[in-house]
Formats: sequence, C-alpha cells, structure tokens
Amino acid sequence: MALIKNQTLRIKMSLRIRNSFILLLVAVLLFSCDEKRVFDEYKSVGNEWHKDSIVTFELPQLDSKKLYNLYVNIRDNDDYPFNNLFLIVSLEHPNRQVKVDTLEYQMTNPDGTLLGDGFTDIKENKLFYKDNVSFTQKGVYKIHIKHAVRQTGKIEGVPSLAGITDVGFRIESTE
Repeated sequence: MALIKNQTLRIKMSLRIRNSFILLLVAVLLFSCDEKRVFDEYKSVGNEWHKDSIVTFELPQLDSKKLYNLYVNIRDNDDYPFNNLFLIVSLEHPNRQVKVDTLEYQMTNPDGTLLGDGFTDIKENKLFYKDNVSFTQKGVYKIHIKHAVRQTGKIEGVPSLAGITDVGFRIESTE
C-alpha cells in the first residue's frame, strides 16, 4: 500500500514539474516573439507616484536611418482613483534640446474598471506617445516622465498618485 502511494506521489510530482516546465516554455516563447521591440524598460515608483518624481530613461543608440514608434507603459492597480492620467513627457536630444508634450490617457472604463492587460488587479497599459520618430543626432537621448494629475477644480497637482506602481518606456521598430 505504501509503495503504491509513493509511486502515485512521484507520478503527480513528475506531472506537476512537466506542466510547470511547459507553461514556462510557452511564456518564454510568447515574450520572445516580440520582434518589433527595440527598447522596453520599467522603473518602479513604489505604491504612489509623487508629483515631483521624474522617471528618466536613457535610450540606447538607435539606427539613425530607421523610424520608431514610442510608447509610455504604465502599470496600475485598483487603488488608482481617477478616470484619466495626465503626463508630461520630455524627449531630451543629445544637443540638450528638449521637446515637451502634455498627454492625457483614459485609464478606466465608464463603470470604473481599469483598462489594460493583466489577469490580476495589476493592469499594464501601453500608451501611444509618438510615431515615425527618427534619432538622427549622435549621442544619448533621454526620456523624462512625470505625472500632472489634478483634481477637478483644483490648481495644485495631486501630491502622491496612488495606484501607479511602475512607469515604463518602449520603442518599437516600424519595420
């Protein structure tokens, strides 16, 4: 009887290990099929994003003859209290010229549920920033992102934005 239990236990463990390996392999294959990705990085802002906290990304050297699409990535959770997200995104060129954009993104459905991808309460949002961008200057480009969320009728920005956990930046090839 004990021998049968041990064999059954080993078979179950073997099946679990095999199933875990297959799941891991599928996940790796899905993520490695992202052929357009040139740069994709996230930085944690903790449980809240302070209004004076600027998230900066130093971009890799990019082919000056190619065009790229740019995205801001946001990971948020159910603690996010607003429908929209306002961002100030600055693209700093190697010659120190800075192009600043103020952007607005819808973050929830009309019923208040979060938009974005994810199976848990954490959602990932790939937010369009610019398309067909070329990086023709030699040197280091930087992206600076900060939030500019305000409560309706108030001038001062929200001091700490709850529900945002990570801010990312993504570059994709247009080819």
